[in-house]
Amino acid sequence: MVDSSISKFFEKSRKERLDIIKKFAGLSDDEVKQIENSDGGITFDKADKMVENAIGTFSLPLGIATNFTINNKDYLVPMVIEEPSVIAAASKAAKIAKIHGGFKAEADESYSIGQIQVVDVDIKSAISAVKKSEKEILDLANSKSKTLSKIGKGAKHVSCREIKTDSGKMLIVELLIDVGDAMGANITNTICEAVAPLIEKITKGRVILRILSNYSTKRMAKASAVFDSETVGGDDIVDNIILAYQFALNDEYRAVTHNKGVMNGIIAVANATGQDTRAIEAAAHAYAARSGKYTSLTEWKKDKNGNLVGKIELPLSVGIIGGIINVHSLAKICTKILGINSANELACVMATAGLAQNFSALRALSSEGIQSGHMKLHARNIAAAAGAKPEQIDKIVKKMVEESNISLNRAKELLSQL
Repeated sequence: MVDSSISKFFEKSRKERLDIIKKFAGLSDDEVKQIENSDGGITFDKADKMVENAIGTFSLPLGIATNFTINNKDYLVPMVIEEPSVIAAASKAAKIAKIHGGFKAEADESYSIGQIQVVDVDIKSAISAVKKSEKEILDLANSKSKTLSKIGKGAKHVSCREIKTDSGKMLIVELLIDVGDAMGANITNTICEAVAPLIEKITKGRVILRILSNYSTKRMAKASAVFDSETVGGDDIVDNIILAYQFALNDEYRAVTHNKGVMNGIIAVANATGQDTRAIEAAAHAYAARSGKYTSLTEWKKDKNGNLVGKIELPLSVGIIGGIINVHSLAKICTKILGINSANELACVMATAGLAQNFSALRALSSEGIQSGHMKLHARNIAAAAGAKPEQIDKIVKKMVEESNISLNRAKELLSQL
């Protein structure tokens, strides 16, 4: 059985890390070379076909979070992020969670929601007409994706909602579409556009918008873990973490920063695996405000043994086929490193990464403060920016941290003295 607990992974050379990942994930020599010699996973020719007015490509650091056990399966988790300490913090949280069996996670089936906006319509009679014509609507919808239909996926249900606006009442016809292991935006939009004329005919109204909703409440992901009280730092730290959580739960100014930390973990995995990060962010923050007040995406409490219990729940619309994964070589390789077999499993990993990151942030804030570890890593970036060579960085960082003077000017001064 593979084990994600790798002793002192952070101290190993790049080659040693790659050798471990190659063995863990069964990467080929070519895949390892792609990571080593990567231009960011995408050539300019590909980029030029993806966006308008392309002039180049843009890279971010790719790292590996260790120690993750989710539903009794071990994972090395690729993370793409520019912020120091995120990967280390997630790894540390996962290590502590392992003491009590790691994380437990689950995710809904991959249902996408398509919306068709109908105006200038008699709402009551239109809803009745749509209900009577549901089979006709679904048949047309499913004719637009033979692939989904062949595997028992596709459009499954049609529903209606009335909304009241300053421009009058509107009917929103919604299609629930099982998109399998895809994120599903393109097929959902295709289906909505295909059935729009039929909806107009059935309702005797006028269709304006026909597009998916990124508020993917039919694709919920949940994760939880027990964090050992003694390893966390004792009863006082556990209590402080719960008090910090209560702050986020009841104050939107704190909740925004709290949830930003959650998204550090989720979006880092999303970046690595080629997901639509804007859709994920938008849905998560909408869900955090579902009660009418913006609040925490996580929940923290003590169990009967005094251990800290964390939970997270949020909508996660992700995919492992289609989209950028088809053209981005590193996204494909990162997905292989994860060893996931479905979009649901990816959602479980991402929710877990968010919970792990939130735990580490709360623990740091509730004890020594967030800047301790964060600034050491920041100091490394400053030293590198000052022009220090790899063998010089540790000396400069040590001195700047001792002096509590982490600045580009000080780094340059110290560099000139070496």
